[in-house]
Amino acid sequence: MKSSIRRLPDGELEVMQALWDCEPPVLRSDLEEILQKAHPMAMTTLLTMLTRLSEKGFVTIEKQGRRSVYTPAVTREDYQAVQSRNFFQKVCGGSLSAFAAALSGGGLTKEELRELRELLERDAL
Repeated sequence: MKSSIRRLPDGELEVMQALWDCEPPVLRSDLEEILQKAHPMAMTTLLTMLTRLSEKGFVTIEKQGRRSVYTPAVTREDYQAVQSRNFFQKVCGGSLSAFAAALSGGGLTKEELRELRELLERDAL
């Protein structure tokens, strides 16, 4: 896991989520189709975001003939792990009780908290 993975702005994170949901390499049109449902954006905006993500080291861009294909250079799991650690350290001050309070006070349902407890008890995390 790379601790140097920085937090992405919401729009770029939406593009990464769509990219992670696809089997790489991914065409722009595939990303547009996925994003159209949840986060519609102009083609030029999407291309700009993909270029930015490439410059930040999140995406590799490869030319195949006249079109480009996109592959995640950072896994969803690595991104989630680093951002979770950052949240734990920066927002919760490294305190497990503050982290647990943030989870329970932050809108997790009783069912989600029960599922989390079961995962911890089974050592499944």
